[in-house]
Amino acid sequence: MFMLILQFFWVYIDDLMGKGLSVWVILELLVYVSAGIVPLALPLAILLSSLMAFGNLSEHNELTALKASGFSLLRIMRPLIIIVFLIATATFFFANYVIPAANLKWHTLIFDIQNKKISTILTPGIYSKHFEGYAIKIDSLNGNKCMGVTIHDYTLPTQLRTVRAKEANVYKSENGRYIFLNLKSGSILEELDIQNPMYLPNKTWTNPSNRPSRISHFNQGVYKLDLGGLDLNRSKEDLFTDKYEMLNVFQINDAIDSIDNKKNTLSTRFVQQNKLGFLSLNDSLTKRIENDPGLQNEVALTNPIEFRALSAADQQLAINLALSKIRRNQQQLENQGQFLQTLERETDLYWIEFHRKFALTYAIIVLFFVGAPLGALIKKGGFGAPVVIAAIIFLLYFIVNSVGDNLADTNSITPFVGMWMAGLLFTPVAIYLTKKAQSI
Repeated sequence: MFMLILQFFWVYIDDLMGKGLSVWVILELLVYVSAGIVPLALPLAILLSSLMAFGNLSEHNELTALKASGFSLLRIMRPLIIIVFLIATATFFFANYVIPAANLKWHTLIFDIQNKKISTILTPGIYSKHFEGYAIKIDSLNGNKCMGVTIHDYTLPTQLRTVRAKEANVYKSENGRYIFLNLKSGSILEELDIQNPMYLPNKTWTNPSNRPSRISHFNQGVYKLDLGGLDLNRSKEDLFTDKYEMLNVFQINDAIDSIDNKKNTLSTRFVQQNKLGFLSLNDSLTKRIENDPGLQNEVALTNPIEFRALSAADQQLAINLALSKIRRNQQQLENQGQFLQTLERETDLYWIEFHRKFALTYAIIVLFFVGAPLGALIKKGGFGAPVVIAAIIFLLYFIVNSVGDNLADTNSITPFVGMWMAGLLFTPVAIYLTKKAQSI
């Protein structure tokens, strides 16, 4: 757990440092993060504890004495098997109800920390260039109130605007995309860029670079700054992952049903919109048929038009209309296919999170049946060899599990195979070790 928490700190250290966070906020964040780390720590704990327990029994010949008394290895393991199954069941409920709530809590908290005190990016006495096109310096800072504000505005290429204010209050917009500096008692100096001389209508030359800079004063003003470069840098797939991690299996099942209904409705609607055929009449062709009694007798406007009944000009017009309709339908089909692929991708991510919860439960059981017989075979207890062996086995399990997760995430294999890959590969190993330990 300690190493996994350190890994979390390594990822988010830049967001946590320099924010003036209290110890209680850090502890609250660690509690929420620890709940999400359980799926990685618990299988390792079960593997190590079973390996050490049966290694101690075998090392002190207690396991041999029990077997000599007529107890089989499975009978000796029976009480622990019951406990492991209870732990696995409790782990499933923990992963199904507690971890989604904890993920929601810590994702919300870390987002609030990342957006906490926007004014902390303004260091007194130093020009801050976090905002693109601006250089901002303040003399002092007290909470969200700044004193001695200087803003150099480079957003316009033809001029340099310098804003100075005696004080400013920093506010954040409701959508979190902007901050506002409420400036008080200041001035604005606009320095124009050097330009080429201009020839005026009165046939005289003037040099714009000699024009005086403009200066104005204000009692109060608001400066709007974009926070786009300071937002949390996360892709859409990361946002979708957060959403899946915050749902239990019943909510995931409902979400998958909702996506399936959306796909069926979308496909049905598309078929209904295009079931009348590729050829349709535009206003020009409709007027021609309305003005031609011969065509009106041969074909009705609501029925398909006989191509032979059209004149050469109308036939060419009909061909152009058909080609245009085909192109539109092709573009609609491509857009439809891309949207359906997005829905399929979303469904796969839901299924990945669905199988993850059950695969965790199974991993606890299968690693117990790997660790207990292996401890009986190596006949070593304590924190020496068992720790090394458990670390190697768990590393292999973690690698296989990560490979399966990544393959399922990239849609190379199905979510079921990807999430159950590690458990399925270690099952034959567990069976072999159990039979081997029974025969000795």
